[in-house]
Formats: sequence, structure tokens, C-alpha cells
Amino acid sequence: MPTDTSIENQLKDAVQLSDAKWAVLAERVGNAWQLRSIYHLNKSAQNELITLMGKPSIDTWLCGALSGGHSRSSSIPEENDLNAERFFAFPIPGTSQIILAGADTQTPIAQRIWKLIASLLSGRSTSSNQPFLPDLQSGLAFDLPLALEKVLGAIVQVVTCQGGWLAIRRGDSLDIQAEWNVPKAKGAALLIDSNPLLRRVNRSLKEALITRGQPNWDNLPYGALKSGTNVWICLPLVIGQRLIGVVTLWRQKEFTSTELGQLREFVGRVPPSVEVVVIFSEMTAHLRRLGLLNDFVLTVSSAQNLDQIARRMFDLLARAFNTELIVLFLRSSDGRILRDYRLFDGKMNVVSTPLAGHSVQPYLSKDGRARLIVDAVKEGFAPIHKEARSMLIVPLKYRGQAIGVLIIENLRDEAFTQYDEHLMVVITSHLAGLIEYTRLREEAEGRARSLSLIHEVVQQVIGLNDKAEVAHITAELVAQYFKYELAAIFLFDEEHKFFIQGIGGTHADTVKRALGGEEFVVSGGVTSHVSQTGASIMINDTNLDALYKPLKGWAARSEICVALKDGDTILGIIDVESREQNAFTHNDLIAMESLAGILASVITSANQYQKLQESIRQLRLIEIELNARIEAQRSAENRLLQAAKLAAVGEMAAGIAHELNNPLTAVTGFSELILDELPQDSVHRKDLEMVLHEARRAGDVVRRLLDFSRQGERVRTQSDLNEVIKDVIALTNHLIKTNGVALSLDLNETLPWVFMDTNQMKQVLLNLIHNALQAMPNGGDLQISTGLVQRDERNWAIMEIRDSGVGITQADQNRIFEPFFTTRGDRGGTGLGLSVSFGIVTDHGGLIEISSEPENGSIFSVWLPI
Repeated sequence: MPTDTSIENQLKDAVQLSDAKWAVLAERVGNAWQLRSIYHLNKSAQNELITLMGKPSIDTWLCGALSGGHSRSSSIPEENDLNAERFFAFPIPGTSQIILAGADTQTPIAQRIWKLIASLLSGRSTSSNQPFLPDLQSGLAFDLPLALEKVLGAIVQVVTCQGGWLAIRRGDSLDIQAEWNVPKAKGAALLIDSNPLLRRVNRSLKEALITRGQPNWDNLPYGALKSGTNVWICLPLVIGQRLIGVVTLWRQKEFTSTELGQLREFVGRVPPSVEVVVIFSEMTAHLRRLGLLNDFVLTVSSAQNLDQIARRMFDLLARAFNTELIVLFLRSSDGRILRDYRLFDGKMNVVSTPLAGHSVQPYLSKDGRARLIVDAVKEGFAPIHKEARSMLIVPLKYRGQAIGVLIIENLRDEAFTQYDEHLMVVITSHLAGLIEYTRLREEAEGRARSLSLIHEVVQQVIGLNDKAEVAHITAELVAQYFKYELAAIFLFDEEHKFFIQGIGGTHADTVKRALGGEEFVVSGGVTSHVSQTGASIMINDTNLDALYKPLKGWAARSEICVALKDGDTILGIIDVESREQNAFTHNDLIAMESLAGILASVITSANQYQKLQESIRQLRLIEIELNARIEAQRSAENRLLQAAKLAAVGEMAAGIAHELNNPLTAVTGFSELILDELPQDSVHRKDLEMVLHEARRAGDVVRRLLDFSRQGERVRTQSDLNEVIKDVIALTNHLIKTNGVALSLDLNETLPWVFMDTNQMKQVLLNLIHNALQAMPNGGDLQISTGLVQRDERNWAIMEIRDSGVGITQADQNRIFEPFFTTRGDRGGTGLGLSVSFGIVTDHGGLIEISSEPENGSIFSVWLPI
């Protein structure tokens, strides 16, 4: 065969001469295609080509080209990186290799070029009439499937066919180990006696040649025959007078005498090499199983608990016997329960089941022995896994007593030998000692854990005075240390009802949902009985105990319930439950009773402490009430003082306003008359306009003083505060927008009407909006909201004006409602707006409150009684 470099050069020349896009030399090895030489195809395209060739339809098409020895072409599926529309396949005679060329089209001349290249690569211009026998001794003995694929591949190169398979005999069956153009056949097991053709070949040790239409055509063993298949042949592989396997082929046209001669010669020469490979494979498996003992010592013996022992043992057995159908049964210390260990989806699953009546019970007797089941169907034995055909059952014995059973199963019959049985007896004897030692250690650790739990509870709950906290912490610790699915602590309250509870464990949420409005202590149930009698109860199977009453949504299989008692007085109960049957031992009961004694002392102390705390709480409530009354009186005095200040300023303002109003009226009137007569270009006109502007501003101050001193005639009616706000917003909306302020309203549409003077309340809101806009010179957010609030046993309508302005300091907040006090300095503030608003709201029996921080805006709240 030419070297790889010369092959690539030949592919390159052929691509250039035929105008193809790329070309590869591929070989079918085992059940997959491998690229031996590539030209003009990048790595990504190579991977895509391999994936495409592995598809069943393409693989069958390529195998057909090899079997028939004829070139063929097919379109390439779209959406790929192969840069060509079609495959062109050219088989290399006498080999399992094929040239694939990618091109949009190939002329007859181009195809002749590729056929010539294929002929050159075969090393001869025509096929040899001598069958090619692969050297099975050179490396292939390490890989039985690959060696048998080579044998079958050599046969189909000698005689073209549509499909075929090679099977090796194991006991009374033939296992298909290699296939050609029928992938689903590999791994199938065919019983020799169940098929007349295989039975005839086994007895006669001669080939069976069947053509379509003969009586046995419908009895052909496994084979995906096509509608055009007309001939089928089964060739025996014989050593002496012993059948070691068969080769089966089928095709459309009958075999010639020359082809039959070549096949007979081949099957006469190949059996010794095949048997060597099979024996070597079996010896390898034998040595691998011998290594199981060493692996057991290195891995299983170092496991820390029973779950680790089971998992590591399962992994070793799965590798040694090529099966995952493994089950380990361990008997409990009291001999009533079986722990069933199995792997599900890679995770160890452990289930407890009653020993009585179990199928493995006979193997746990003193006389129980190992048993090898070659064919479960023939022997009428029901396997653990329904699909299993062979079984190996080995009791685990420690000091003459069976403590468990190990069962290994396989999907095919005769999977285990007598040697496997003896090997497993040795392994299980060591395994039994390891398991028993681990079990004793775990029991000792369990007792130590019980003592640790009691110590931890003492440390955590001693000194606690809240019974609910005691119950909660204890339940969580019990569930944590003992790994209980449910741990519950229920304590009586002053009315002798179980209102105080703590629930912990992996199913705590499930039980809380199941309780809903129900009580955990069901009348006539286990918890009710213990809470009334004070006697402890342990149930290992709730189905057999009439006292157990399940909750809706939660049903346990095992339960322990003990009472918390102070002398003859029952303070509560501890209840632990599990969904597994026989989940608790006598050690668990002792631990819970010990814990109950400590909790009773803690709860008694907590009861006394809570009575003392109740007395202290009542004294503190009286103190709080007195402080509240003192604060209310102080607030009322401050409001009276503020009102007195406003009244005094009002009287003074009224006198000043009357004294100033007449002169200002004269100044304003005469200024307007003079301006009407003064020419537009007069040099005195600007000065006179300033006089008129300042006189009007002074008049506005006088008007505000009059408004402050007397609010005018009051017209109060039941009115909608929301409508007042909407009217004011309609008047100020333009001003708000021009100041760059975003307005948002949140009005309670169900707000009751308020008895008020709508005009005065509009004045209050106008003042507050004006102040908010002044506090946001660069724009901001203004929020106005209304709501209904109960305060001091009265209903109030509240109106809030919230801005995002500069805010007000705490010192200014104390004086904000005083007349003439302003924070705007020289920006034109009179200091009367908030004072007038305060007077209006106070006159309505209401309040104005302020909440503000510098740079964080202000909130003015107007409270009006309903």
C-alpha cells in the first residue's frame, strides 16, 4: 500500500484533474469510519464529515458501496461546511477503504480518474482471488470486538454482500460480536436450540444455505434483510468437533461456486485464531476479577460507613462482571428488618422492608449457601430485576451467622461461572466482617451522638425564658443530630392547650402545611394518649397500631412520643416520626426520655420567669401611658402659646394695616394719575413707575396682615378635599410646569367629606405649593396625596405636600409658623404665608405638621378632623 504522503499527493492530483472541491481516504474500523488521508478539508469540516458518515443512512450507503465494489454518488445534506453539493464514493478493491470526493458534479472522465486512483491504491489493478486473512495475533488479541470486526471485514471484501454478522458461542447461545451493515444486531444473543437453522448448523457442523422461497426462509435468525435479499448463508467456525461461532451473510444474487469455495477455505483457516482471541479475552476477564480482591482491600476496607461500603463494592462488581444489576440486603440487629441497597441513576438508594416472607429469607438461615443460576427462565427462578437471565446469590456470613445477602444479576444467561461463585464467597466473608465492624462502630457513635445532643440542648436552652424559643431550638437540634424526618415539641399554654410548638426536620414544612388550622395532637391518637397519661410510646409500624392517627398530607410509619413532666404535672410532649418502618431503636427512646427530663426543668423555670415578665410589662405600659399624657399636655400648651402669639400679632397687624392702608392708597392713586398724564419719553417716568410698584407691594403686605388678623366671614360646609386640591392644581399647573417641577397626585377617592371653608383651604394649599416651588429653584418633584388615618381615637383626613427641595433645618422648623419668619431672606418672602395657613387649619380644629431634612426635601401634613 502506498505511503500516506504519496496517497495525499494522488488525492491532490485527482482533485485538480477532476475539478473536485476536496477528497479523503476513509476506512471502516469496527463500527466507525476513520479518515486515513485528507486533501483540502479543514479540521472543522473533517469533524463534520466524520459525524455525517456515522449516521445510519450514510453508513449503510457507504457499506453498500464497499460490498458491491461499485462507485456511487449522493447529495450532501444542506447546512454544512463541506462546500460541495454531492458525495462521490469510489471503493478500493480488496480493502475496507473508500475514496470520498466532494464536488458539485463529476463528468464521466473525472469519475474514471477517481476509479484509476482507487485501483492504484489497492496495490493491484484487479482483485485477488485469494481471501485476505488478518493477523489476529498482532495486537488485536487485546481487543476482541475489533479483532472479530477485522475477520468479518475480510470476508465481505472477498465476497460482496448486503449485510452480515459474526457470533461467538457462549454455552447454549450465540452472541453477535461483529456486524456488517446491520448495526442493531451487535450485542444480540441467539439461543441455538430455539432456531432450527442454528440447531442444524450446531449438529451437523456444516454450512446452511437458504434461498428465498424455501421452507426455512421465514425462520432466519437475527438479520435486517432487505426486500431484494434472495440468498442467506450461515458458515460454522469449528475446532475439532466443537462449534465456537458462526458467520452469517446475505445478499441479492446467489453465491457462485468460486465464492463458496473461498468462504469455506476462509472459515476453515480462521477458527484457531478466533479461539485464541476469545480465550485471551476470557483470561483477561479472569485476571480482572482476581484483581477484585486487591481492589476490595484497597478501597472498600477504607470506607467510613455502610453507604460508602455498599457504593464502593457496587462499583467494583460492576466493573468486574460488566453489570449494574446488583443488590445488597443487610439484616437489622433485631433480625426483623432488611436494608435494601441499590443504585438508581448513580445514587445509592436504601429502603427498609420487613424480613418476614422476603424472597432472600432462606439465604439468611444458618444453612444458607451461595447459589449460581445460569438461566433464570429455565430454572423457574424470579430474579430481582425482571429482565435478568442469570444470577449469583451469595450470603454474607459473620461468625457462622448470615447478616445479609449479595445478589449480582446479568441480562444474558451463563454470565457467571463456578469460579465467580467461589471468588464471591471469599469476598463476601471479608465484606461481612467489615460490615459488622462498621455497624458496631456506628451504634457506638449513635450513643455518643445522643449524649452530645443532650449536652448541646442543655447549653442552648438553659437560661432561656421564652417557651416558644425553647420548643423551636429543641426541635431543630433533635432533627439535626438524630437526622429525624420530623421532630416536634408541643407545650401547654395557660389554658392547657398545645398552642406553643416547635417543628424541625426535613419534612417540617410538609407537616406545617398539613396542619393548617388543625391540631397536631389528635384526639384518641398517640400524642393525645401520651399528653393525658404521661406514658412514653414507641411504634415501629403505625399500620399495626390502632393509636396512630395520620394527619392529612402526612403519614408516618414509625413514631416515638414522650411526655414532659414536672412531678405529676404534664407540661408538653416530644414527638419524633419517620416515614420508614422500624426507624427507631430503644436507644432513641431512652435519649428522648432523658431529654424530656431536662426540658421539663427548663420550661418550669420559663413559666416562673414569664409571670415575672408579665408584671414588669404591665408596669411599663402604665409608665408609657403616663408619658404619653404628659407629652399630649405639653403639645396642647405649645399650640395654645402659638395661638396666643398669633392673636397678639393679629391685633397689632390690624392696627398697623389700617394706619398704612390710607396713605398707600393715596400714593398708589396719585402715582397712577401722574403716569397717565406723563409723556412716555419723560425722564421721571421710570422713577414714578418704581414708586407705584413699591406702593403696590406694600399694599399687598398690608392685605396679608389684614388676612392674618381676621380671616373674614367663614362659610363652612361638608366638602370634598380632593375637589379643593384639583381646583388649586388647575390654577397653579402652568406655574408648576414653568418652574420645571414634575407633579404627581395620589388622592384617596374613598375619602369622606370634611366640614371646612373651601376658600380658606384653597388658600392653605396655595401657600404650601408656593413654598414648595420656592424650595425647588432648579426644578424637582412635587407630590400631593390624601388619605384617611385614625389617630387619638378619631378619624382624620390628611393632606400631604411633599417636595424634593432644599429642606428645612431643625432650628427653623421650630419657628416656621411664627409671623414674619422667613427662610427666603432677600428673595421677597413676607413670613406670613405659613402663619396664615396655620391659623386657618387651627381654626378648623386641625393640625399642620412638618418633616424635613436639609437637602432631602420637606413634607407638610395638614390634618383635618372628619
